[in-house]
Amino acid sequence: MEHFFSFASLKPTKIAVALAVVLGVSACASSDKLASEQSTKPKYLTLDGKAPQIIAHRGFSGRYPEQTRIAYEAAADAGADMLEMDMHMTKDCQLVARHNAWLSDSTNIAEVAKTNADFAARKRTTPGVLVNVGYDAAKFGGPAKLLTDKLDPKDPKSVLKPLVVDGEDHTNDWSISDFTLAELNTHIKGTILDNKADRPTEHNGKHAIISAQEVIDIAVAKSKQLGRTIPVYAESKNPHWNNTQAVANGCLGENPFEEAIVMLLFNNQLNSNDAPIYIQSFDPQSLKLLRENGMKAKGVQLFDGDSVDYQTGKVINVTKDAQTFVTGRPYSWTLAGNPKTFADMQTPEALAEIAKYADGIGPWKTQVLAHKVSPFVKGAALKDVNTLEDTGLVANAHKAGLVVHTFTMRSEPSRLAGVFGGDPVKEYLAYMNIGVDGIFTDFTDHGVQAVKAFNKQ
Repeated sequence: MEHFFSFASLKPTKIAVALAVVLGVSACASSDKLASEQSTKPKYLTLDGKAPQIIAHRGFSGRYPEQTRIAYEAAADAGADMLEMDMHMTKDCQLVARHNAWLSDSTNIAEVAKTNADFAARKRTTPGVLVNVGYDAAKFGGPAKLLTDKLDPKDPKSVLKPLVVDGEDHTNDWSISDFTLAELNTHIKGTILDNKADRPTEHNGKHAIISAQEVIDIAVAKSKQLGRTIPVYAESKNPHWNNTQAVANGCLGENPFEEAIVMLLFNNQLNSNDAPIYIQSFDPQSLKLLRENGMKAKGVQLFDGDSVDYQTGKVINVTKDAQTFVTGRPYSWTLAGNPKTFADMQTPEALAEIAKYADGIGPWKTQVLAHKVSPFVKGAALKDVNTLEDTGLVANAHKAGLVVHTFTMRSEPSRLAGVFGGDPVKEYLAYMNIGVDGIFTDFTDHGVQAVKAFNKQ
C-alpha cells in the first residue's frame, strides 16, 4: 500500500497516527492515548526543545549562484536561521567560500579563460597516478587502486600539477588553489550548480566569489539589520587536499587549512562553544586537528553516502568506482587503510565517540529516514519511494548529546521522494516530526514555510 500524507492538513493526534504509518511504526494505540502522551511532551522533539533551525545551504542557492553575496543576503532576508558555506584555501593561503576545489562547474572560469591567456594556462592537464589501497579491496569492496595527485612522494609541490581531489579525477579543470583571493574576487563570478536546468540563470556570471570572512561579515550585518542573531555554518572541505595544496603553495603551518580556520574564529571572536558558528566536516581527523589547534566553537561530524537501495532503504557507501573514496568514508580513513564507512559512524557506540570531539552530526537525509519502495519493483527510483522508516539515528544522537542537522532539501520534483507527492513542505515536516534540530536547504523560503506549518500542527 502506498502512503501519501499531507501533514499540514492533519490535526496533531492524526499526525502521530499518520507519521507512525509512514515510518512503519505500530499505529494501534488509541488516539486518546496519543493525545495524552503528546500533552506531556515538549512542543518540539529537538535536543534543546526549541524549533528546528533552517540552514541556508550555500545561501539561497535554489534561486541565486551559490555562496555569493546576493545568495547569502537573500537567505537572511527570507528568514534563514543560519548561513552555510564551504571553505577552501586559495593560492595566497586565504579561506574562500566555495563548494568544490575545481572551478568550472559553479563559476564562469571557462568564459574568462577565453580572453585571459594567463588563466587559461592554469588549467590542470597532468593526469594523476594510481596506487594500491591500504586494505583488502577484495574483502571490503570498492576499487583496488586509488588515484592520487602525489606524482612524486619526495616532492610536495608535485601535487600542484594534477587535479585529483580525494581520489576523484578532475583533469582539464581549474583548481581553486592556483588563484589568489583577489583574482577570484575580481575576475571569477559564480553560477548555479545543482539542478541547473530547473533554476534561474539570470544571475550567472554577475556575482563575485567571496571569502569566508565576507560571509561572516554578511551574517553580522544582517543580524544587526534584522534584529536577530544569524550564525554561520562553515565546512572544512576536503581537508587533506587543502593541506597538501597549501603546503605546496608555501602556506605556513603543519596543517595550514585547520590553522587558518582557527585563526578565522579567533579574529572574529567566535572561538567559544556558545558563539554563533558551527564548523562541520566529513572528516573526523580535520575536526580533531581543529580541536588540537585550539578550536572551542561547536563542531559537527558529517555523514555522506553514494546512493540508496530502495528495496532495503539502506544507504550504499561502497561502490565500484572512485565514489567509494568520495562518499563512502572519510578520506583520512582511506589513506590510513581503514575500510570502515560512514555507516560505521552511526551506531550508538560510534556516536558516543563522536560526542568527544563534536557537538552534533550532519547526516544525509536518507540516513535519518530510510527511503523504501514497498512492495519493491525492479528499477524503482526516488519517485517511487512510498515508505519512510525512522532509522533511530536522531534518537540515538540525542541520547549521546548530539544535535542532528540533516541535508539537503531541494524543492525540484526530481529531488523529492514520491511519498511527498511533489510538495517540498511535506518533506521538511516528516523530518521535523522525528526531532531533527536543523535542516539544510537550497530553498530558504520553503524551509521557513515548513516551520510555520509545523507550528500549526
